[in-house]
Amino acid sequence: MAASKGPSRGGRTTKDPLAGQRRKSVRVKTAKGRRASSTRWLERQLNDPYVAAARDLGFRSRAAFKLIEIDDRFRLLKPGARVVDLGAAPGGWAQVAAERVRAGQGTGRVVALDVSEIEPIPHVTILLGDMNAAETPAALATALGGPADVVLSDMAAPASGHRATDHLRIVALCEAAVELAFDVLVPGGSFVAKVFQGGTEAELLARLKRHFAQVRHVKPKSSRAESPELYVVATGFQG
Repeated sequence: MAASKGPSRGGRTTKDPLAGQRRKSVRVKTAKGRRASSTRWLERQLNDPYVAAARDLGFRSRAAFKLIEIDDRFRLLKPGARVVDLGAAPGGWAQVAAERVRAGQGTGRVVALDVSEIEPIPHVTILLGDMNAAETPAALATALGGPADVVLSDMAAPASGHRATDHLRIVALCEAAVELAFDVLVPGGSFVAKVFQGGTEAELLARLKRHFAQVRHVKPKSSRAESPELYVVATGFQG
């Protein structure tokens, strides 16, 4: 797969993709017709070492490093595992999952689901559809060849600029992802989803604790410091 040209040890991308990297800071001049916010975003992208590392290693997004960090800590993506990536576009998490479960060797399987089209990813099955649709659990089970060992979700609703509203929207996405995970996970399976700082909604967190042996929050180093995002990692699905 594209990411295989990056550094790896035993099939796992190295923990520190930025080791030894030193890049000059790039300043972006304000262009006519470009808003100041767009200029700041472009400058941030050009100076983000994870954006550069993703490009160098062939990952489709800097978000790939968030999953790498989470998996290096919790060891969820074992060789041979079946993985569902919800809201997968553009495909960075699916790339990491395919590498780590050794989908290219025919052991593990990765299914990427999204309502938007995704460019083909080596060794990943792509399904176009809505995770809330009644037929989705069966479609995922068929594509995986059985129940999932891991369900991943890096989904986030478009930012409104109002933190409370954004928090509610991302909790709603997480709740929908949890519902689907309950339908497709094997006992002992794991669930990872993006949430926001300020605490996962109490009801959602309580549900996860009732159905998983352990529920923890983590903020990967590759998550921007100013971002309120966290990830909830639930392991040991109990049905």
